[in-house]
Amino acid sequence: MLTFIKFGGSAITDKQGQEAPDMPVIQALAADVQAALAVRSDNTLLLGHGSGSFGHSYAAQYGIHRGLDASANWMGFALTAAAALRLNRIIVDALLAAGVPALSLQPSASLASAAGKLVNWQIEPICRALDHKLVPVIHGDVAFDTMQGSAIISTEALFTHVALNTPLRPARIVLVGENAVYTADPHRHTGAEPIPLITEKNIGLVLHGTESSHAVDVTGGMRSKLELMWQLVQAIPQLEIHLIGPTSGLLARVLQGEAAGEGTVIRRA
Repeated sequence: MLTFIKFGGSAITDKQGQEAPDMPVIQALAADVQAALAVRSDNTLLLGHGSGSFGHSYAAQYGIHRGLDASANWMGFALTAAAALRLNRIIVDALLAAGVPALSLQPSASLASAAGKLVNWQIEPICRALDHKLVPVIHGDVAFDTMQGSAIISTEALFTHVALNTPLRPARIVLVGENAVYTADPHRHTGAEPIPLITEKNIGLVLHGTESSHAVDVTGGMRSKLELMWQLVQAIPQLEIHLIGPTSGLLARVLQGEAAGEGTVIRRA
């Protein structure tokens, strides 16, 4: 079973800090991945992560997501890419230490976008890694953009491209970040309630009530993520998407099919 997993930047870093990884959470998630692989040998995983307090702060400071023209100072582009890679190295090293055969693959080496939208990405290395039972680890990254010079391509956008434009069709996607999708931003509204299931019956209301991230996020926050995931659910009818928090052991339960009633599930019907 092919599963895409994202470690959200808000889960693995303090997004309001500066390059502040949450090592206990990263190590716990790595242990969950290893435990799931040990129990179910048929699990095939593509793992991605956000940039959190590493890449987002540089991208926002230099406006990488809004675009850079030819005369701009492109140092910010390089700093953003380097910060994302530093976090990627931390995560891959934690996975390797847990016994997961993780392989870092930098998206920006072959990304191309237009007007901020991903248009091309060479994924053959991902396919070869999966053929050899490795766990490719990608991340949201900078991209050269044919219309606005530069762009930021989120992990969700990378997953969407792979799922819709390549033979790698996931059976499920697991997003590790907030504990669930809520009726309002739980960081701002104490009365926000978790939404256990999102289908075509309530997706409109959910999107209407969804706000952007409470921290620096140049990829659009929760609403953008939900819109991309709903696009996938519509295109792949059997796909199930699970949004969960970083509680130790929960990711392993989801990967083993033992997390009914936890987090938020998105499916077509």
